[in-house]
Amino acid sequence: MLCQTTVRSVETSNSRRRVVVTGLGVVSPVGCNLQNAWNSVVQGECGIVKLQDDCYRNLPCQVAGLIQGENNSEKFDLNRYFSKSELRAMAPATAYALIAAEEALQDAGWFPNNEEAKLMTGVAVGMGMVDLMDVCETAEALKKGYNRVSPFFVPRILPNMAAGQISIKYGFRGPNHAVSTACATGAHAIGDAFRFVQNGDADVMICGGTEACISPLAIAGFCRLRALSTSYNGTPEKASRPFDKNRDGFVMGEGSAMLILEELNHAKTRNANIYAEILGYGLSGDASHLTAPREDGTGAILAMSRALKDAKLQPQNISYINAHATSTPIGDAIESRAIKTLFEMHSKRLAVSSTKGAHGHLLGAAGNLEAVFTIMACHTGWIPPTINVEHLDESMDLNYVPNEKQEWSMSERRVALKNAFGFGGTNASICISEYKEK
Repeated sequence: MLCQTTVRSVETSNSRRRVVVTGLGVVSPVGCNLQNAWNSVVQGECGIVKLQDDCYRNLPCQVAGLIQGENNSEKFDLNRYFSKSELRAMAPATAYALIAAEEALQDAGWFPNNEEAKLMTGVAVGMGMVDLMDVCETAEALKKGYNRVSPFFVPRILPNMAAGQISIKYGFRGPNHAVSTACATGAHAIGDAFRFVQNGDADVMICGGTEACISPLAIAGFCRLRALSTSYNGTPEKASRPFDKNRDGFVMGEGSAMLILEELNHAKTRNANIYAEILGYGLSGDASHLTAPREDGTGAILAMSRALKDAKLQPQNISYINAHATSTPIGDAIESRAIKTLFEMHSKRLAVSSTKGAHGHLLGAAGNLEAVFTIMACHTGWIPPTINVEHLDESMDLNYVPNEKQEWSMSERRVALKNAFGFGGTNASICISEYKEK
């Protein structure tokens, strides 16, 4: 009897809990709720605009993916969502995260009242960069006197404050986790949350990333790195062009996207709507260069192959890759090469797209926003296009879903990878599939 009991307990401890997506929320240059953002991206629309302020006039790059107001002709107004005292205490990135989090929680129908449920609900949200304008303005204030420095300055610039504010607002007392891994932040936050649920540290996790760092200093800094697009200031809608032969750098974007990850039986017990299932998570380091990926693509290959191994799948099980592809000459080519190396002949049957042509590169909020679109692709059967693909190099010979959505018809379940890579050589890949009972 003792042996049988021991075996059962070992089997239970070794079993991996299934993790599903039950809620989504978006604040982005292509829309400020899930449906508007998804419809815009899948229809090939673009939210990149010219920066109008005089402070950008002498910079090489004068375009960005800004969050627009309701009629797309006005600036997004945080005063509609928060009081002045609340905004003094939080950075815009934190505010975006709170807005996206509320939509995701409403979408999931998850506002637990009992303490046990709150104890098993966690938060994993990160950001790539703090608001440099906050730092600059506070430095100028200090010159006028110590008392001019806001007591909220430090909380405003801490990268974990978005996670903290969400946890405080809703009373969630599960894992409270913040990630800051440059442009891989959002994907790492989702992957870490996936493992928290999978391993039983939480039953529900709200996860994602947030970013609000578009400023003259940030634009100037990335321009000095020669990372930004500078050839399309007069036609901003053409500036971000992943995989295209004439791509010349990425376009900065801002916003936030949040996902509700939930243990499958927990979701089924409360009859929650299920968008997709997270199957695996892979990470790697390039160990190579501060800003450039390894030329042989091994960092990306390791992340993707580890995600497949974690999901217990083979390359031929994947039919769509939502690429990191930021529209840089080097990065897009290396990622494309990595896909062809790992998937070999199967790469010709893959759809590979990047939605950054529509919304730009949201840095720490890129992987999570694009994971939302990957989830929606799995859920709806429509693959979002890569816009602005007009000419391809000979080496760029995959199906990049150019300019128009493609129907994703599969006899078996739809399974995708979502890639995200960051400065410092940090890489993440998430394996996502449509939800099926078995």
